[in-house]
Amino acid sequence: MGWAEICHPFHPLKGQRFPVLKTRRVGGVDTLLLGHAERGSFSIAREWTDWGTPSVHDGVGVTACRFDLEMLLELIDLVDLVDQLAVSTSKKSPTKGA
Repeated sequence: MGWAEICHPFHPLKGQRFPVLKTRRVGGVDTLLLGHAERGSFSIAREWTDWGTPSVHDGVGVTACRFDLEMLLELIDLVDLVDQLAVSTSKKSPTKGA
């Protein structure tokens, strides 16, 4: 049936190619049954391989950005500001029973 390369960024076998033994649908997910010389056969979601549906970013020369450092730094600043306001507000409020 051909070969498939694992493309999922967090899969331990990413970048490796395996022979496709069979295609099937399991629980509504298209899967490939791949052959491994040492481990036998294993299933993987078709989308996790180069057989999956191409992303809108494929072939455009642009990688999808899932992590934006600038936004993270802004979020950290915002959390620090909220913490400072919380401390400031708790110092200003009168304590009960005093």
